[in-house]
Amino acid sequence: MKLFLSLSLLFSSLALFSQNSDIKHISEAEAKSASNHFIGARNMNTNNYDLKYHRLALNVDPTQAYISGTVTSHFEAKESIATVVFELVNNMTVSEVKQRGVSLPFTQNSDDEVVITLPQVQQQGVLDSLSISYSGNPVSSGFGSFEVNTHNGDPILWTLSEPYGAKAWWPCKQDLIDKVDSVDFHITTPRFNPSNEEYVAVANGLEISQTIQGDTKTTHFHHGHPIPAYLMAIAVTNYSVYSETVENNGNPFEIVNYVYPEDLAYAQQNTPVTVDIMNLFADKFEPYPYADEKYGHAQMGWGGGMEHTTVSFMGNLSRGLIAHELGHQWFGNKVTCGSWQDIWLNEGFATYMAGMVYENLDGNDEFRNWKIGQIYSATDYPDGSVYVPAQDTISVGRVFSGRLSYNKASMVVHMLRKKLGDANFFQGATNYLNDPALTFGYAKTEDLKRNMEAVSGEDLTEFINDWIYGQGYPSYTVTWNQANSGSVNVKISQTQSHSSVSFFEAPVPLRLKGSQGETLDIILENTVNNQTFQPSVNFMVQSVQFDPEFDLISRNNNVVLGTSDINLENEIVLYPNPTSDILNIQKPNAVQVDQIKIYNALGQLISSQEFSENLDLSTFTNGVLFIQLETSEGVINKSIVKE
Repeated sequence: MKLFLSLSLLFSSLALFSQNSDIKHISEAEAKSASNHFIGARNMNTNNYDLKYHRLALNVDPTQAYISGTVTSHFEAKESIATVVFELVNNMTVSEVKQRGVSLPFTQNSDDEVVITLPQVQQQGVLDSLSISYSGNPVSSGFGSFEVNTHNGDPILWTLSEPYGAKAWWPCKQDLIDKVDSVDFHITTPRFNPSNEEYVAVANGLEISQTIQGDTKTTHFHHGHPIPAYLMAIAVTNYSVYSETVENNGNPFEIVNYVYPEDLAYAQQNTPVTVDIMNLFADKFEPYPYADEKYGHAQMGWGGGMEHTTVSFMGNLSRGLIAHELGHQWFGNKVTCGSWQDIWLNEGFATYMAGMVYENLDGNDEFRNWKIGQIYSATDYPDGSVYVPAQDTISVGRVFSGRLSYNKASMVVHMLRKKLGDANFFQGATNYLNDPALTFGYAKTEDLKRNMEAVSGEDLTEFINDWIYGQGYPSYTVTWNQANSGSVNVKISQTQSHSSVSFFEAPVPLRLKGSQGETLDIILENTVNNQTFQPSVNFMVQSVQFDPEFDLISRNNNVVLGTSDINLENEIVLYPNPTSDILNIQKPNAVQVDQIKIYNALGQLISSQEFSENLDLSTFTNGVLFIQLETSEGVINKSIVKE
């Protein structure tokens, strides 16, 4: 029986269609780009210092694609340095660099660098600061790093720096793995827009003050947690502002919504669910990491969202997008991927957390529909790894692939949860978020693996190699029969869509249904191809359903009623397994074995011989060996471990 639904059936329900549209919208909108390549990459010339603090004093007007200001940065030398490099696109003009009131010599070059000569060598471990004054028309790169537009005829300005767009609008260090400890924004704007409506400025952190000086207003925000350049943002328009309160176990904080006045009623209808989602994530993982400041939404002018720390910029206020961007405050903001190759640690978890909202607020049927959509997307092509190959890290489309970095990655997260069990999975994820080496810092795939292994006691090497680093997906054929009501015989065969994975080890869920309406769900740990099982069952089985809850990334699966060959496989026993030298073969007397062939893990034939009850394997290389027995009743395949 083909278990994967046809496209027409898959989208037959309105709810499922809505969910899959949400998934597609989030990933495609986040991957929107004016260019298919990032402008810039990691600049090794900024690697000789650690940033500690920024003060951004910015002057902007939403009617103009222009910015001016002074950025003061505190930094600690990692080695003795005579010059320091900041990143700023070369069409911007630096007018002055000062250190303690003294002007410093500097140059700008075509590599988007501001190279500053220090008055004396700054020794390793010494903390110092300088201020860069600049102005210009920012280059809008990546997802639209600095945008001036309108909504309902009213001017709006917003920034979105992921992944390398920060240098388009302020002098910075946009190395992914250098967070500043804190930042202050002082955003000076005209007080009123052309319609005489007051401008409202938004930035990361807590609003400290608003200062009116004639026709201008300066808004001060302070963010007191580590943050990288790509998660820092500002927006300005005639926002309407309202809040919802999260009780937070007696330590309440506000969810502050900055929305277009024309969308106020729509927003007030849609944002209250954020409180429920916040409580869900806090319960499953840990309390919101920035509760001492705020969370919030700020509308902007395109359809996706961006998880700027403490305030997500939103193209719409759908529940799926709200959940996804909120999820990033834990996975992506508190613990940030340590390279763009590991972007799945951000996007896979945030996408899965949006799926958890279906599970916990809507029920299992809606969650199941969500998983169907994720699997269908993930298996749309036979190749592609969740982990981004190094050569693809300059490609927007690849790094932010909806199919791989979002949908397949989210199902890998789900499969990890099913493999470890809820208690271990959620505890492992919480430990990851609070790992002293990672918290408010950076992580790579191996860091998640380490934390999950520590809490579960399981070796996840094979799982990570197959599902994160490997490409493609498995397809299964499940053959079954039942000789008596005490058990059922099952054989699981697998093919792989891509040669990078020789075999996907995975727990395979089956649902056994009886003629009297009985149902039994079982999970078979499938570790080798053509593996046979004999699970107990106390009723006569009428049908077997593969992966009934869609917990496994797979496609083109079949379930067939088999014949007596499965019984025969159970009657032929190879022992001991594992073995270091002699392998014994036990078989029924009535069965004749004509020939034995031995294959290595690569499928290469390494031995062919006549039947013997004792095989000497001492000369073979350690590892998995596949034993093929040509019998009078058919070909039987077994696997053993040579150690």
